[in-house]
Amino acid sequence: MNRKTLTLAVLLATTPVMAFAASVYKWTDEDGVTHFGDRQPTGQQAESVNIRTGKSSGNNRMSPQERVKELERQEAEESERRQESAAEEARRKQQEANCETAQTNLALIQRNSRIRIEEEGELRYLTPEEIEQKKQRFETIAEENCGEASEA
Repeated sequence: MNRKTLTLAVLLATTPVMAFAASVYKWTDEDGVTHFGDRQPTGQQAESVNIRTGKSSGNNRMSPQERVKELERQEAEESERRQESAAEEARRKQQEANCETAQTNLALIQRNSRIRIEEEGELRYLTPEEIEQKKQRFETIAEENCGEASEA
């Protein structure tokens, strides 16, 4: 009876070790597809793969679903940055156009003593007060849109 108990104990103790020591093989077929299996394939060259089991040791690995969510979040942030960048680029171009128009109008006002405009299908000249108002308006637009360029 002692011998049977000892044999059973040894057998039970070595079974997990044998299961853990099972080999896993990796090979690539003629189509380039990689396969894994617990038996070495016949007629093909295979390499033995070291398998690690158990929980990760301190690595906070994300599940595939968490990785997909993280990638989606990163893509959304990148898309938002691109949209903000495009909007900022459009604002910058509009400011440049406003600046150029304001500076051109200021130059015209300063060169001409009389400015003629069309109102309701009729041409008329601006009064000196109207010219001064237009000049102030274009100076304000230039200050808002040209920044330091208008001061130079």
